[in-house]
Amino acid sequence: MLRAPGLSVRLRLTLSYAAFLMVAGALLLSVVWVFLLRYVPVNHSGPTVPSGPDRVDLVRAFVPPAFLALVFLLVLGLLGGWILAGWMLAPLTRITAATRRVAGGHLSHRIELEGRDDEFRQLADSFDTMLARIEAHDAEQRRFAANASHELRTPLAITHTLLDVARSDPNRDSAELIERLRAVNARAIDLTEALLLLSRSDQGSFTREQVDLSLIAEEAVETLLPLIEERGVSITSTGDVASTTGSYALLLQMATNLVHNAVMHNLPAGGTITVTTHVDAGDAVLIVENTGERLNPQLVATLTEPFQRGAARIRTHETGVGLGLAIVKSIVAAHGGMLSLDPRPEGGLSVRVRLPR
Repeated sequence: MLRAPGLSVRLRLTLSYAAFLMVAGALLLSVVWVFLLRYVPVNHSGPTVPSGPDRVDLVRAFVPPAFLALVFLLVLGLLGGWILAGWMLAPLTRITAATRRVAGGHLSHRIELEGRDDEFRQLADSFDTMLARIEAHDAEQRRFAANASHELRTPLAITHTLLDVARSDPNRDSAELIERLRAVNARAIDLTEALLLLSRSDQGSFTREQVDLSLIAEEAVETLLPLIEERGVSITSTGDVASTTGSYALLLQMATNLVHNAVMHNLPAGGTITVTTHVDAGDAVLIVENTGERLNPQLVATLTEPFQRGAARIRTHETGVGLGLAIVKSIVAAHGGMLSLDPRPEGGLSVRVRLPR
């Protein structure tokens, strides 16, 4: 936005200091003048009258020094105000320089303003906190873009290879080629839909309504029941009514992703899943726990990042595209909730979702 040039804050503060000092000096001199007029007689022996030669002498003696005093106060106010304003605005100048460096792309720069806690220190600390979050978000977006590009390039490269093979060998069985192309295309579609869902949940553009997490969890389990039976996993779904406000479709996707993750990353045989809902301190809570291999806390802390998978997990079409828990994290954040992942001591993962009631 183009704006007309104006006076700097330092100059305006200087003029304000000088004006205040001039007004205070003028008031003080006025009080002295009134005091002298009240008690100075016309002559040394006669009664006091409204005017006389003694008052004329008083004006001649008082006005020139008073004028010089006001001039001195003006110079002192301008000079002292300029120095004082510069000293007071020094932290602001430092903050302005930091914003210009950040605008140039130096997100790692911090103000780190020293001194006692005051308004400028609070502003600088808030700016540093904001920069830290922006830098972390920027790094996360860069990783996401790189991972997404890699994930999208893989099916395209496979498709390109299959087509080259088919073109070089016209007698090759087309049915097998079509089936492989269909599988690769389905994976690319799944990845694209997951990216769109992640973008939608990040934007928070959805209609809110009253929903029950217990019903959502039950529907998610029923949806994945064929897969659960195929994998030979036993699941227990219990819980109380846990009402919250949000998007039914997104919350159902959240619960489905959690249950699907618990199914696919369970024990090869004899695995179990527990899905419970309850109300805790006024919040609706959904807990999904599953058995599985032992996970260290450092690895668990990264599972909500896009395209992050646990150790020794083989990526297949069934295991998804690596966005399941990232989408869960985004949906929970869009609903003002909290998501926590904890490794179970005996193996597996415990995921807790807490949403405002």
